Amino acid sequence: MAEVRVYLVDDEAAVRRSVGFMLKTSGYEVETFESGEDFLKAAAQLAPGAVLLDVRLGGMDGLAVQQALKDRGIVLPVVIITGHGDVALAVRAMKAGAVDFLEKPFEKAALIASIENAQRRNEGREELVRLADQAHAQLNALTPRERDVLNGLVEGQSNKVIAYDLGISPRTVEIHRANLMSKLGVNSLSDALKIAFTARMAELAGATPSEPA
Repeated sequence: MAEVRVYLVDDEAAVRRSVGFMLKTSGYEVETFESGEDFLKAAAQLAPGAVLLDVRLGGMDGLAVQQALKDRGIVLPVVIITGHGDVALAVRAMKAGAVDFLEKPFEKAALIASIENAQRRNEGREELVRLADQAHAQLNALTPRERDVLNGLVEGQSNKVIAYDLGISPRTVEIHRANLMSKLGVNSLSDALKIAFTARMAELAGATPSEPA
């Protein structure tokens, strides 16, 4: 594996130690930062790499750090780290251009997969388009109403709000939600959202998904 740099931004020392060790033993070069402010001071001089960015930091939060990177024209792919209950924040981060998000506690395989996903953003758009095509194919299996429900979930809406907007009952929304997750082959809302955002990823990167046959 070619050398890949990972910049870990987390205000918990235990997380920096454990995740840093996990990555170093997997062959990655890791640099850690305990605050968003410290990371931003160094960001412009950093070599290409992936950023693991905790969404809840003691000072400047992860979403503000992500926006600051964009404002400064610093192109480093970001993987957001979230705690339980932070899915809405992760959705905002993905809409702002994050490559992926991980929910704590996460397993090594999921961590490595997210970093590889970020690295693909660095290396080019061909693989990105392939992944987007795959996600589009999965979404095409959904009915229009299931897509409507998924779009509501992507916007961070509750079942009740989605039901009101669509003029159906919350129970019907629950049924559509269960059906769409089954068709997508996922067991969690997080995984369903990742598929939806992967379908949009090529557009965020300026690439275009292949035209359907």
